[in-house]
Amino acid sequence: MTDVFLHNPRCSKSRAALELVREAGVDLPVREYLRDPLSVDELRQIVKILGVRPIEIVRRTEAPYAALGLNDTTPDDEVLRAMAENPILIERPIIVRGGRAVVGRPPERVREIL
Repeated sequence: MTDVFLHNPRCSKSRAALELVREAGVDLPVREYLRDPLSVDELRQIVKILGVRPIEIVRRTEAPYAALGLNDTTPDDEVLRAMAENPILIERPIIVRGGRAVVGRPPERVREIL
């Protein structure tokens, strides 16, 4: 996976994290994943880099989470497919840089890979 800032401009945490990246002088491509959804393969790469199960980066308060019956026992491939089809489920922001990745919640976590 190439370096990228997975961004939702409507999210205050995502905007704050992007500002920290820019203040640090780091130039990362920004991908608005709601308008340009990630594929299952891209999501699989991200969770591998993060070292987590897919369910760990799912926004559980979003309507599709309950509607799809997702939970901690849902098979990883099913969760990845749900995130690809419903990108609102993806926790935000996620920053990938130099073969490492971090979820920017709180936004200050982005400093870990800057």
